[in-house]
Amino acid sequence: MAEKFLELKNVTVKPGGTAVLEDINLIINRGEQWIITGSSGSGKTVFAHTLLGKHFFSGEIYYFFSDNNKHRIAMVDQQHRFKNLSNTNDLYYQQRFNSSDSDQTITVAEELNEYIAINKILNEEWMETLHIHSLLSKPLIQLSNGENKRVQLAIALIAQPELLILDNPFLGLDIEGRKILHAIINNLTRKGMHVLLISSANEIPEAITHIAVFEKGKIIFAGKKENYHLQNDAVINAPLNKKILNQLNQTQSQQFLFAVKMINVNIIYGDAVILNNINWQVKKGERWNLSGPNGAGKSTLLSLITADNPQAYANEIYLFDKRRGSGESIWDIKKNIGFVSPELHIYFDYSATCFEVIASGLFDTIGLFRQLNKVQEEKILLWMKLLQLENLKSKRLAQLSTGQQRMILLARALIKNPPLLILDEPCQGLDDEQTNYFKNLITQLCRQFDTTLIYVSHYKNQIPDCVDHFLQLEKGNDVSVK
Repeated sequence: MAEKFLELKNVTVKPGGTAVLEDINLIINRGEQWIITGSSGSGKTVFAHTLLGKHFFSGEIYYFFSDNNKHRIAMVDQQHRFKNLSNTNDLYYQQRFNSSDSDQTITVAEELNEYIAINKILNEEWMETLHIHSLLSKPLIQLSNGENKRVQLAIALIAQPELLILDNPFLGLDIEGRKILHAIINNLTRKGMHVLLISSANEIPEAITHIAVFEKGKIIFAGKKENYHLQNDAVINAPLNKKILNQLNQTQSQQFLFAVKMINVNIIYGDAVILNNINWQVKKGERWNLSGPNGAGKSTLLSLITADNPQAYANEIYLFDKRRGSGESIWDIKKNIGFVSPELHIYFDYSATCFEVIASGLFDTIGLFRQLNKVQEEKILLWMKLLQLENLKSKRLAQLSTGQQRMILLARALIKNPPLLILDEPCQGLDDEQTNYFKNLITQLCRQFDTTLIYVSHYKNQIPDCVDHFLQLEKGNDVSVK
């Protein structure tokens, strides 16, 4: 008879009075490795946090760990919000690109030392495998989303947990990073650790033996991995509401030939060369994919365009045919750009309502500080309806799943329907249905309004069909432009 490792009996979780998980029954036996999958908002992360003891619940959870201690669980969350030297979250997005401010957070080495002091055994193999050594001198605020995830995984492994929960660990990782993580997960399980993944069923490590599928807070399938294909239905693409699309107007902007023009651009922090002699032109109406491994310089390149990096003034950069530093304000630039990134996600006030977060995109602020007029309110509601978000209007960001939060931030990026869209890993955290809908929407917007697009993704199947230009970075160099 199989030996139990974890058991849930009739577990129901109602944060805020609304049932997110309902009557969950699941047995995980010793030696089994599970993946939890399902659509956005189905309760996957709440399930993991409930195992960690972060939510009140009815029902029973039994932990059959070697020392019967449920605290032997470590989790790497999809989003991680770190603190500054004053031990607060009082950070701002542009700070990560400002060399005089970025030292307000500790370095990776200092972050790891804190955990090593608790448990002096740090497996050098994991430091090497996760490529942590090259990050040790970096301030935490300057890490890319993928780099940050590797550091959080190292911290989790230092704790030597009996159960390691990874919430969408492959998001934000390049091809090589995902390959490495697959190998790490397989290796951990061979050493006897139990791993519980929250991830897409499209990316399942070899070590995973069982799958549980969540839908609207309930388990609709739980069983062996090889039996799951019987339940795996094709994704149905929801049609775009063309009536709403035809009601949209694009932000009025002066005519321009080049949205972006960079000539011999170099970005250096101390001894580190982030961008090396970049020459790049993005003409009006072109749609570009920007690619490259984690740490290649993509976020820094984008920050020069979004007016978030002060080193733009020290380089020859033209935005909308005007050279940076010729008298324009950052707001003159931002009014023509819609922008989203995984890093930007971290800096939003989670107590704000979804309506307020989307509205802030009208003013290019992280937070709503102005009174809205009737026309602006109607525009926000129009976009929420187009993105099928109208039922979330009054909910606070903290009440949503990560996938739903991402959809709200995508609506914020689109709210002005600007002449230039910069979308950095926009489908990160979305389920397959949301991803396909968003891709189709972007293609339609670009074609209907001649929108210029810069699109970053590590997944080829997430790139919209309208993209036909490609820039690849590697170690700060433009190794391929076409």
